[in-house]
Amino acid sequence: MRTVFIGAGEVSIETARALVKKGHEVIIIETDKIKIDELSEEMDCSFLQGDGSRPDILREVNPEQTDFLFCLTDSDQANLIASLVGRSLGFKRVVTSIRDGQFEIICHELGLKDTIIPSRTISRSLEDMVSGSKNVEVSKALKDEARFFTFTAQEDDAVVVKELKLPTDAKIICYYRDGKFSHANEETTLRMGDEVVILTHSKNVPALQERWQPKQARDESADLVSKKNK
Repeated sequence: MRTVFIGAGEVSIETARALVKKGHEVIIIETDKIKIDELSEEMDCSFLQGDGSRPDILREVNPEQTDFLFCLTDSDQANLIASLVGRSLGFKRVVTSIRDGQFEIICHELGLKDTIIPSRTISRSLEDMVSGSKNVEVSKALKDEARFFTFTAQEDDAVVVKELKLPTDAKIICYYRDGKFSHANEETTLRMGDEVVILTHSKNVPALQERWQPKQARDESADLVSKKNK
């Protein structure tokens, strides 16, 4: 696996170290040269100094040969721009970190489906701890070729689940409406704005991504790259 991180923050560094130990190729893009010099002495990975939201910088790390692009700077706006530029350049999977939950709906509208809200993840873990629940790591729960896929329901998706005609080995298992979790079955009626979770075979992921990545989002990201190149 080949992974690129934008931002040399604590999460990036810890994740990068873990991946390097497992033999993965890691590249970290960071603006601070002093930080790069310090980290390069202790980490067995590549570093690139520059603004990770710029197309010319991202092209240097060979987008089409990279499996993951993690946008993990301290700025939500910078992460959003970097994610859109990265997706437009052909990164296979782009993960966006946002601190302000207000940006979540913007991410979904732009087709950025892999979003992380650190404070929400931590709060859920603490809530489960207090209630006596045991967290099950997704990596342990999903084995072999099983994958989760999420999308935000648009106007055309506001139908009964069985009418979506999902691929074989793909099933909607739950959804979030106004932040509230609900189980789903074939007779569940979705509404526009619902965040839907599908359990599927990995072979179906490309088709699902193509289906639920809005054309408008692709056009907007292309326009954004065009403007930054001018």
